[in-house]
Amino acid sequence: MAKKSMIEREKKRQRLVEKYAAKRAALKEIISDESKPMEERFRASLKLAKLPRNSSATRLHNRCQLTGRPHAYYRKLKVSRIAMRELGSAGQIPGLVKSSW
Repeated sequence: MAKKSMIEREKKRQRLVEKYAAKRAALKEIISDESKPMEERFRASLKLAKLPRNSSATRLHNRCQLTGRPHAYYRKLKVSRIAMRELGSAGQIPGLVKSSW
């Protein structure tokens, strides 16, 4: 089990990303528009820099929804390899059979 503080920090980042997504997209659109004047684009880049760092989607990290483990994460199931193995052994993932010999 991951530290509670790390799990909560990740949840906080997720909330910030959702809160500022529209504003960040609008500012990025202005910045990338070559037809706009350079001053307006520069002001937009300054406004983008003023937004919280954690509101950027690149700062998110995938974590297992059961344990909070950040490594060996399966995107399709949203769990780590360890949790997937336990769920597979319990027969809770359809089509998954844990091999043993």
